[in-house]
Amino acid sequence: MTTKTIKTGIIGYGFSATTFHLPFITCSPDFELTAISSSQRDLVIKNHPKCGYYETPDALIGNSDIDLVIITAPNDTHYPLAKLALEHNKHVVIEKPFTTNVSDGEHLIALAAEKARVLSVYHNRRWDGDFLTVQKLINEGKFGQVKYFESHFDRFRPAVRQRWREQSPNGGGILFDLGPHLIDQALQLFGLPEAIAAQCLIQRKGSTNVDFFNIVLHYPDKQAVLHSDLYSAGANRRFTVKGELGSYEVYGLDPQEDRLKAGVKPKTPSWASVPSDEYGTFFSGTSQTHIKTETGGYQHYFTGLAKAIRQEDTAPISASDGLWTIKLIELAMQSSQQGRTLAVTS
Repeated sequence: MTTKTIKTGIIGYGFSATTFHLPFITCSPDFELTAISSSQRDLVIKNHPKCGYYETPDALIGNSDIDLVIITAPNDTHYPLAKLALEHNKHVVIEKPFTTNVSDGEHLIALAAEKARVLSVYHNRRWDGDFLTVQKLINEGKFGQVKYFESHFDRFRPAVRQRWREQSPNGGGILFDLGPHLIDQALQLFGLPEAIAAQCLIQRKGSTNVDFFNIVLHYPDKQAVLHSDLYSAGANRRFTVKGELGSYEVYGLDPQEDRLKAGVKPKTPSWASVPSDEYGTFFSGTSQTHIKTETGGYQHYFTGLAKAIRQEDTAPISASDGLWTIKLIELAMQSSQQGRTLAVTS
């Protein structure tokens, strides 16, 4: 029996769509790229001549026979576009962040349940090799009791760019861009914290949105620090984990993004492997050991998504998980504005 391919439409044709979604949709036998909505008409038709082109997202959602809508449009459009897609009985994937506020996310979750459709958020960095390595080491008890965790996603971008990710008054800035990755990973490792304290600042001249954040998640037996700034010109210290039996550090960033930008196709299990000179190091106090980095792969998200749409499994990332990242972003902003630690209630 032949399994029906999932007809897929993508809203947006910018960096997110072309780097993080289209390579996997077009390389997977589970999906059929059927429709794209973008203002870049000529480019879309040139690159995807057999794919239906729609000038507006509304036209794509209302006039195509797709099963799945992937939303990569600006953050402040996530809610209305996802709502429209669900109302048209489409399955929906939303590029992070889920929404720009908690209320909108709650409405989408209720609507997806009413329509019995998959609603998922693309937190692809659960499949970063360095994160999978940290997760494995913790699960194996390599640290004993973890006491301190630090996660960085730093860049060197001292000049403000004229693009929606930095300029949008609703959902712009690195707290909504990079924050969801770091928050989601911490929640996967440790669950919900008891409290949160944060500094969310505007540091760059001419910036109108948060371009620095330092978030501390308080747990009964540990602290998790999540940090991002745009004045880091050196190597990114990605993860630091400290425990009773030793500590681990890894620098750099998972190679998948750079390889996708360079045109590498995710067709083999090893395409996302990390070279040995980029492995992290475990320090026991008397010795140090390079730890082989696990091989990640964003394709695993799409494999799980296909299973969920075919009702063979649950979504690889639930909308509820996406909503928690927004709840903690809102609490981080409140903590920064009020200058105090806030309780996290489930």
